[in-house]
Amino acid sequence: MKLERHSKIVELIGKYEIDTQEELAERLKEAGFAVTQATVSRDIRELRLTKVASENGRQRYTVHHAREEFNDKYIRILRDGFLSMDMAQNILVIKTVSGMAMAVAAALDAIHFHEIVGCIAGDDTIMCAVRSIDDTIVVMEKIHKLAAE
Repeated sequence: MKLERHSKIVELIGKYEIDTQEELAERLKEAGFAVTQATVSRDIRELRLTKVASENGRQRYTVHHAREEFNDKYIRILRDGFLSMDMAQNILVIKTVSGMAMAVAAALDAIHFHEIVGCIAGDDTIMCAVRSIDDTIVVMEKIHKLAAE
């Protein structure tokens, strides 16, 4: 139950600009989770959620992903192997340098994009199942940023 609740929290803060524990608790209740203020507070601490400024000037919760946590090794693998990507609905197809698909897929798994359900890799192609079409676009933007830096 806790794992499902944590997954829902990550999904909710990715979808909505949630700025208070009360709002997060309300969204969880709407999603069918019976939570208390103490539970939400503990979940925020365990998930290491932080607040960042949103476009409207208010603060909102986000998952803390310090650049160092992505581990330079995985970013380097992604950069070295990545060639291009395209989407087919909620399937993300990534083309890599020949022989690098498995390594790039493992790097994507290690980075833990919550939008990606799973990846299958061949020699130079990766197919990622993504939660939704909108999430596929988000993942593509994230990968472009990581690969370009």
